[in-house]
Amino acid sequence: MMQIDLFDLERTQSQWENTVEFNLTESGLHPYTLRELLTDAQLLELTDLPLGYGHTEGEPALRSAIAARYPGSTPDNVLVTTGSSEANMLVLLSLLDGGDEALIVTPNFMQLPGLAKATGAGVTQIPLRLNDSTWMLDLDEVRRAIGPATRMISVCNPNNPTGGVLSHEERQGLASIAAEHGIALHADEIYRGAELSGGETETLFGATPDTVVTGGTAKAMALAGLRIGWIVGSPELVSLAMQRQDYTTIGSNVLGQRAATFALQPDARSRIFARNRALLSQNIEQLADWIENHHDIFTWVPPKAGAMAFLRYGLPISSDDFSRRLRESQSVFVVAGSWFGLDGHLRLGIGGDPHHFAEALRRMDVFLETEFGLTAA
Repeated sequence: MMQIDLFDLERTQSQWENTVEFNLTESGLHPYTLRELLTDAQLLELTDLPLGYGHTEGEPALRSAIAARYPGSTPDNVLVTTGSSEANMLVLLSLLDGGDEALIVTPNFMQLPGLAKATGAGVTQIPLRLNDSTWMLDLDEVRRAIGPATRMISVCNPNNPTGGVLSHEERQGLASIAAEHGIALHADEIYRGAELSGGETETLFGATPDTVVTGGTAKAMALAGLRIGWIVGSPELVSLAMQRQDYTTIGSNVLGQRAATFALQPDARSRIFARNRALLSQNIEQLADWIENHHDIFTWVPPKAGAMAFLRYGLPISSDDFSRRLRESQSVFVVAGSWFGLDGHLRLGIGGDPHHFAEALRRMDVFLETEFGLTAA
């Protein structure tokens, strides 16, 4: 039997996220409906779409729309997948064999470390470190970790769960190290487009000839239910991933592909991102006030991107127990930091309806008072 680590985050979310009144474990934006997203003509087009396999590598128009987001790429650089999780999996299966090693910048979604170990590859985790008010990557630590079996470096940028974004110098440094050693550089960019201020995070695609990025319509685009992801890399890497996709999903669903094609057009994408940033702005303001009223318990580095905030707390309780007891007593579900390997932290989703989020924070107040006798300042 294949040995694979328990995926704490996904397994626990799957068990409880649909049983609570306030699910703050989601790291994406409040989902669109098709009626909100599409025009009447586009909706009608979906109803007439034959439900066959379609283009298993992705509709040509969709691959073109994805390529347009990555300067220097063409549709030949793109493979459409069933969500970004499949994209990450196919990248790993295309780059690593048993006995190879991956350097993975953590914390992150924690999918890749589990998959890499299950395939017989070694994993070295390179932790982001908190320096004053910034999560930073130690490039010297990356260099020291490279060995003769290292085949890839993987990073999530913008980062889950910290909401941090690599600096220009950090991105350049990673690319330089990867190129020097002939190592593939993988960037999970699923949160690109969910910046709280400023422009869209610069993609790492094109940083080296062997750089591959993954993304999708979840998280920043608020369209997780379409189950559309993608790989953008060299044609050679895309070809390898296609061969492996023949053993996984064969191809993604045609309805999701067509709807994603509509959503990725520049006008629609701009409208989606503007709406999402407005939601984030309201909720981050609420959360900042709430943390200020609990400054003796919680500290944080405000996120730069992504619909999540990573809080550190000073209470005599594990993050797993904190999440469980809050869920059981107040029907509010948050992510335990231990699921990322960082106990003493909580991740809160900040991409939902602002009124809904305000009530969830109020219930957390009740929990803190009931369980610990603590009241807001």
